Amino acid sequence: MKSIYLICNLRSGMTLSALPLTKIIDMFTGADFEVTVHPTQCKGDGAKMAKYACESNFDMIVCCGGDGTLNEVISGCMTAQKAVPIGYIPTGSTNDFARSLNIPKNSIEAAETIINGSAKCCDIGMMGEQYFTYIAAFGAFTEVSYQTAQPIKNVLGHLAYLLNGMLSLHKIKASHMRIEYDGNIIEDEFIYGMVTNSTSVAKLLSMPDMERDDGLFETTLIKKPKNLVDLQHIITGLTNFQLGTEREYFYHFRSSKICITCLEDNPVPWTLDGEFGGNKAVNVIKNLKKALKFILPL
Repeated sequence: MKSIYLICNLRSGMTLSALPLTKIIDMFTGADFEVTVHPTQCKGDGAKMAKYACESNFDMIVCCGGDGTLNEVISGCMTAQKAVPIGYIPTGSTNDFARSLNIPKNSIEAAETIINGSAKCCDIGMMGEQYFTYIAAFGAFTEVSYQTAQPIKNVLGHLAYLLNGMLSLHKIKASHMRIEYDGNIIEDEFIYGMVTNSTSVAKLLSMPDMERDDGLFETTLIKKPKNLVDLQHIITGLTNFQLGTEREYFYHFRSSKICITCLEDNPVPWTLDGEFGGNKAVNVIKNLKKALKFILPL
């Protein structure tokens, strides 16, 4: 009999009454898994318990929560002496990473995927000493994900991000940044930048030919617009973005390692998988190729 360590965030997206947790446990048990359940108790608890599960010889970790909970789980696995495969039941407000891996949004279907799927390698990102699954970003709107109250996210879902984003339009400020990758140097004023391993970000930006295990990140940088009309063109362009398309305000490239330096007196804050990622002046971002295994659809 194989063992599952189920880490669940009962405050993520779905309420406790809406999450069919007992049904999921029954499904795993019926599939001949021994299930140990741990509801996260505080920030950082998911990372601590994921490391514990890896080092206690569980056969699999199942993460039930949103992108932030998954970020904690992968962080715990990455710091363990030996990582185990991760199954993911997405219950957050956007679930970009799950969408990229074709993991069903429905919790019961996601549990069936874990039972019937197979372990496949995925790249993991590292910025300094922190890990991320699908995005590291700075600039406009990046504070929305971690400053939007969880109850608002639970009720309004993705709409909460859009509403808070619109309220933040007047705060958009460009930052003087230097980006170094593969022998190239870009220096300019940017209102937004992201390093991602996802086919979509906040359900808006689509990157259909992204590969989860190629060792490369997609980096997108948005230059400072000259006026509000150009800003509107940028926002519209994001919704119809095509890889390789030359646009006046966009830089886009693939790389396994990027160094991003903020040349401002006050370094910009970063977000990692929707959580606050610090505000250091120099950030080196690396792609850790095929670092972890996820249970994905066959």
